[in-house]
Amino acid sequence: MNCSIAIMAAGFGTRMKSKKPKVLHQISGFPMLYHIIKEAKKISNDIHVILYHQAQLVQDEMNKHFENIHFHIQDYDNFPGTGGAIMGISPKYEKVLVLNGDMPLLEAQDMQIFFDEDAPVVMSSFIANDATGYGRVIMDDSKNVAKIVEQKDANELELKVKSVNAGVYLFDTDFLNTNLSKLSNNNNQKEYYITDLISIANEQKLQVKAVEINEETFMGVNSKYHLAQAEELMQKRIKKRFMEAGVSMRLPETIYIESDVTIEGESILESGVSLLKGAKIINSHIKTNSVVEDSMLKNSSIGPMARVRPKSVLIDSHIGNFVEIKKSTLNGVKAGHLAYLGDSEIDTGTNIGCGTITCNYDGKAKYKTIIGKNVFVGSDTQLVAPVKVEDDVIIASGTTVTKDLKKGCLAITRAPLKIVDGFFYKFFGK
Repeated sequence: MNCSIAIMAAGFGTRMKSKKPKVLHQISGFPMLYHIIKEAKKISNDIHVILYHQAQLVQDEMNKHFENIHFHIQDYDNFPGTGGAIMGISPKYEKVLVLNGDMPLLEAQDMQIFFDEDAPVVMSSFIANDATGYGRVIMDDSKNVAKIVEQKDANELELKVKSVNAGVYLFDTDFLNTNLSKLSNNNNQKEYYITDLISIANEQKLQVKAVEINEETFMGVNSKYHLAQAEELMQKRIKKRFMEAGVSMRLPETIYIESDVTIEGESILESGVSLLKGAKIINSHIKTNSVVEDSMLKNSSIGPMARVRPKSVLIDSHIGNFVEIKKSTLNGVKAGHLAYLGDSEIDTGTNIGCGTITCNYDGKAKYKTIIGKNVFVGSDTQLVAPVKVEDDVIIASGTTVTKDLKKGCLAITRAPLKIVDGFFYKFFGK
């Protein structure tokens, strides 16, 4: 599509009551600005992001996720306001879609509706139940916009208008290049407003069309309360898509899924499950209150109350309650309960007993534990890495393994049991 996109992300975000830039507050695992850039890139290869407040911090964060983004620093001292924000961009294409960096729920399909109108200026509006604080969009029955009136400037009749400005615009690039210099800061805030371009277009007898959009989709996030609302809406959207694709969810309102998670096949998520960045679930059952982060589970089950930390792979395996896996590969393994398996590779048919720990950290560095096929690891075993256990090994309960174990052996470290007859009565004097 021959369209450039400008995303305004220069604001101070004072209502967030935070030192962090507003557009870097996270929703479903990623900054707000990330979500809108990701969707914008689906329809344009010419993305411009306008920054000012903590600009370098915002740019550095976005560069972790995207390439070929044009960043611009607003000349805020001389040209504050939304109109001033887009003065410095140089669009590549004949149209420019202007978005806001605090609209994380906006998707590419929602942006597409602006291109259905053939006019030099297209703007967004919605019907507000409570229009207090919004600029009113004054238009005729054919959605031809005459002007936008800010609430403080509206007369009694205009205040009754329920159509309000959603803050997204599509401009002909030629119109922008010709008219941005005509913006004035002759207003109470001494700022340059992008909304003044509507009046300029009308003065030039150019058509301005409004498209009616969904208020929730175009929701702007200005406070921590708005952030929580947007999070809830995005979570509903994410979970609906997975359930419609065949994923079963028990009490989905209790489940949390970050936006880059993938789930395939007839997977089951029970209540309280959290699937965090990078998780990939294939035909697996995640039981109550379990957490998976940046790991892949295939034909496996975990939990309840299990934790799979980053860089883990579970295939045809089961881990039970209070089992923690970190940076480990389990293939056809059972670990029923109360175990920590970190920096390990464990092969088919192996059973990990209750209370087993891979001692992978010596205070300076991490080390690996390798366990072969058909190994029986007894309860309360400690495997002090680096260590390798070959196939068909039995490790007795309570053993501390500090050496490599050869195929077919038994490993046991156990102090002799000492029994003192009658000691109870001597100790308690009974």
